Amino acid sequence: MTRKRLLCLGFGYVAEALTRTLDPDMWEVRGTTRSEDRFPAISDAGATPVLWPGQDIANEVARATHVISSVPPRDAGDPVLPLLSAGSDHAPDWVALLSTTGVYGDQGGVWVDETAPVVPASHRGGLRATQETAWLALFAANALPVHIFRLSGIYGPGRSAFDKLRSGKARRIIREEQVFSRCHVTDIVQILRASIAQPNPGAIYNVADDEPCPPQDVIEEAANLMGVPVPPDIPFEEADLSPMARSFYLDNKRVLNRRVKEELGVQFRYPTYRDGLRAILETE
Repeated sequence: MTRKRLLCLGFGYVAEALTRTLDPDMWEVRGTTRSEDRFPAISDAGATPVLWPGQDIANEVARATHVISSVPPRDAGDPVLPLLSAGSDHAPDWVALLSTTGVYGDQGGVWVDETAPVVPASHRGGLRATQETAWLALFAANALPVHIFRLSGIYGPGRSAFDKLRSGKARRIIREEQVFSRCHVTDIVQILRASIAQPNPGAIYNVADDEPCPPQDVIEEAANLMGVPVPPDIPFEEADLSPMARSFYLDNKRVLNRRVKEELGVQFRYPTYRDGLRAILETE
């Protein structure tokens, strides 16, 4: 059996977690990085590192059966788009863009599904919305099998409130009636794998668990599970936040995940942050 070939443009946290679940007898995975310092980590995850810019990335795209991009857009545009627009005799079976629920902007705390208006509240969210439009245009014009995954806050082993508490960087920043959605990396991976198994080109999927909540609740739950003091409350107005961190608080919404459940048949391993945090602590 010919192995499938997955090209991960931007080999980050999600791409690594996905790669570790794939059978190496059935999949060949290649992951890009801008630094050769990342080569050992990429190899350890089971992928072949590709230096980009540097190596012949157009050839890598042309040979891939599946492509996933987590490369963020720049003011000058999305560096991945020219690679997908170039065209070749070979078309991949599945192409995925990891986007963000930030494209919805501030919805006043209401529930939003994939049909909600895209009204980004930040410059970064605006770039993501433009990126999505360009990717969907490739689907419309060239029948490229594009799938867009709007990810909420990503957490998991090595990237959770526990790590913030241990490093002393955890803060409970309080903004009245503010809620965020999030998703454990294990559930993100199973959503991606379900989509690979049953492609639906042109589809947009929200990736979030069942229980949006204020961010300070997650810090409190993690502290209680660890048996350490809960950090004090900090009013949002008094928090010394970077422009990027502050931009996250411009959005207030609850993200619906009904489509991944009904269309892809996904059953969440960690439907709430409490489930996810307990599992992380147990594995640690």
